[in-house]
Amino acid sequence: MHDEILCQVTAYGVCGGMRVGVPLGTYRAPTLPLALWWLRDRAAWIADRLDPNPAAPFIPATALVQVADTVPDVSHAFRTWCSDAAGQENVADQLAAGQLMRFATQDDTTEYELLAESVDALRMRRAMPLLAGRVPLRD
Repeated sequence: MHDEILCQVTAYGVCGGMRVGVPLGTYRAPTLPLALWWLRDRAAWIADRLDPNPAAPFIPATALVQVADTVPDVSHAFRTWCSDAAGQENVADQLAAGQLMRFATQDDTTEYELLAESVDALRMRRAMPLLAGRVPLRD
């Protein structure tokens, strides 16, 4: 079991002709349940910022407009990911096995990425070149 999980949320876009990543948050979760909670919380947070409730009192009446059905819906993708119980169980299994978890969705201008990985798995991967290196033999 891999206990500590490193979680990250990043938005990627193009600026000056180059792909640029903007960190939206990082969390080193001490347990798997906290990692899953944080990832869902961040996904819901992004969804609420991109697609707020039009009836919210802080949103002016003409501030939001309906978009065509053909426009990619990042908020819907995040909300669906958060509410998919079987998918969340799969994420938990991946992380418990030491595998990288990645969920990404995008609209016309930005890609949003949720990433999580066991801290132990990261350490082991960094140590592999050292462990696999040649050891000089003595004569």
